[in-house]
Amino acid sequence: MLPVNIDLTNCDREPIHIPGKIQSHGFLIVINQDDIIVYHSDNIADFIPDITPNLLGKHINTIEPIIGKNEPPNFIHQLTIFGKTNGFDQTNPFNTDIRGKAFHLIISATADFFLLEFEPAYSDSTTDVQKIIGRSISEMLADKNLQNLLNNSAKLVKNVIGYDRVMIYRFAEDGHGEVIAEAKNADLPSWLGLHYPASDIPKQARELYKVNLTRLIANVHTTPAAILTVADNEVPLDMTNSHLRAVSPIHIQYLKNMGVESSFSISLIYKGELWGLIACHNYSPRFIDYRSRESAKLIGQILSSALEFRQDEENQLTQELFKSAVDQLSRLMLKDNSIDDALTAHSVNLLNAVDATGAVLIFDNNVTKLGVTPNDQQITSLVAWIKRNVTDNFYYTNQLPLEYPEAALYRNVASGVMVTTLSREMGEYVIWFKPEQLETITWAGNPEKPVEINTEGASHISPRHSFEAWSQTVSGISKKWTNEEIKSVVRLRSEITYAINQKAGAIRLLNEKLKQAYEELDTFSFTISHDLKNPISTIKSFSQILLRDKDMKPQSIKIIERINKGADKMNNMINEVLDYSRIGRSELVLTAIDPAPMIHDIVRDLLLIYNIDESCITIGPTPKIQGDAVMLSQVFSNIISNAVKYSMMADRQNISITGTEGDSEVIYTITDNGLGIDIKQLPRIFELFHRTDNVGDIEGSGVGLAIVKRIVEKHRGKIWVDSEPGKGSTFYIAFNK
Repeated sequence: MLPVNIDLTNCDREPIHIPGKIQSHGFLIVINQDDIIVYHSDNIADFIPDITPNLLGKHINTIEPIIGKNEPPNFIHQLTIFGKTNGFDQTNPFNTDIRGKAFHLIISATADFFLLEFEPAYSDSTTDVQKIIGRSISEMLADKNLQNLLNNSAKLVKNVIGYDRVMIYRFAEDGHGEVIAEAKNADLPSWLGLHYPASDIPKQARELYKVNLTRLIANVHTTPAAILTVADNEVPLDMTNSHLRAVSPIHIQYLKNMGVESSFSISLIYKGELWGLIACHNYSPRFIDYRSRESAKLIGQILSSALEFRQDEENQLTQELFKSAVDQLSRLMLKDNSIDDALTAHSVNLLNAVDATGAVLIFDNNVTKLGVTPNDQQITSLVAWIKRNVTDNFYYTNQLPLEYPEAALYRNVASGVMVTTLSREMGEYVIWFKPEQLETITWAGNPEKPVEINTEGASHISPRHSFEAWSQTVSGISKKWTNEEIKSVVRLRSEITYAINQKAGAIRLLNEKLKQAYEELDTFSFTISHDLKNPISTIKSFSQILLRDKDMKPQSIKIIERINKGADKMNNMINEVLDYSRIGRSELVLTAIDPAPMIHDIVRDLLLIYNIDESCITIGPTPKIQGDAVMLSQVFSNIISNAVKYSMMADRQNISITGTEGDSEVIYTITDNGLGIDIKQLPRIFELFHRTDNVGDIEGSGVGLAIVKRIVEKHRGKIWVDSEPGKGSTFYIAFNK
């Protein structure tokens, strides 16, 4: 029994990567870099009865004749050396012989140690796994329908491992899961469509599933074997990479409550994150050997790739539709006299930029509604709430009633909203709406009752003990806004702002504010020049004088060098801000420019500065543009150097610079495969002093992109970016012809 204060939320805090035990169907030996045994499981004698009970401190060579009777001397050392260099997936499993019985030796690394895990080289399954996989994978992938693909995959895994029930279990954003495909014995009830709370597979378990793509629990009724180490070693063994790692007692109880005696899972990964699991249950103990598990893992990897391909294909199609709509709206805004009409009065309008059922444009003292929207009074109240509570230029939610309770009155129309601010001072916005999507979720038992009290008054975990269906209706929530919709709106806002600036003229309030801002900026620039640069020069001069003192301690020298470096950094920031302020007042000297020499010079300098191979940077066509050569050199230098800096950590840097010429504009694209930018950061990427959260120690002030945007807009051009974390960024710069 578990203590009274235990419930399923305890799973989130359980240190499952250091259980101190292993499952008893195999045994474990851990060696250090010198091949000395530093840990081992206490059940080795169950497999090798005549072995010395305590192996701690012994060299692995002393027992090699026992654990590898037919192997050459020093074979464990050779395997670890080879695995360190080439990856242990090249050695696993190593077939060996222990007292006449075939075993698989599986090696993995943890900290400074090597885990040597020994498992019997047999399986409870008599299926020829290789033959089944070779014949069935093509059948699994044959159907382009996603649901059929999942169904086929569940059937294939069941044929491979012979478990009673095989489910494909998909995780939602909040961590809870749903059974979306199933293959089972005919006598078992279906669990298709059932939902399970996030606490069933807690957060740290989901993280381990990204590392260990398969996980076997052979028999829930066996007693795990303890891991031994020397008495003064208080460091628990990290078993993140272990195949024999013992199972959480909470999860064992959970499986017992379900009547499950053996389980096996295969991770499904989408873009590096855990999409779901192929979860397999058997109602009697069942052991699967390592090779069969690896074959099942292959099915999971193929299914993961198929899921990613089909999802990307769908995303690309959606993105093209939205891009086409935004391009059309951009052309209409520049062509029509009225921006309002351009966005709302044609067959392609604001509704085509996203997947919404309604939209409102509040612009130039007019309110224009499209599709299904809240009424006028509700829109007025919603806009007042947005003014009070939304500080960024971009906001979206799929559960507006939760954040703005008054919206509950019209949740059937607007449970989801996306807002982009055109002018907060003038109260100008575009708002899109998505309706409530009523959903009845059927849970496998009441998820709110994780602990029950038995007749003796003791509590025990009983996660949905009876597993009877328990329904819950979810309201006030719409379909989520997708990344493609967010990117579309970010770009549309840029196009609207560009069109407004083109058409605004002297009558808009914005011009007056800009004049005032320029005057303030002049004052600010003067203050920086005279009140900040001189003290910084003084700091730098005195620090350099102090460095001449030969009696100064090394620690003091380090501190002064840091002061020196900080003064240089501050001086550079001041110069960049001064550059930013000068751009607005500088006169353009427009000439026909061939950017090719400029770009090649910039690239040559960067190759020397960052010591990278020139094959990493590809320069395509470079059509001529109209502009100020000095300013445009600053634009290309900033964007290309950013591409180099932020892709330095990539396995193989890949930077592309190319221009395309259209009827009315020339567009340059600079693409890299670096850190990328989170979609939530995209709306602010060109703001002064804004730096994204993932840049770490990469040098920068947050001014460069603001300068670039100001220069491009001074040329009456446009700049925007498309990016994804870990996938790199593409900057687009459009110049009028």
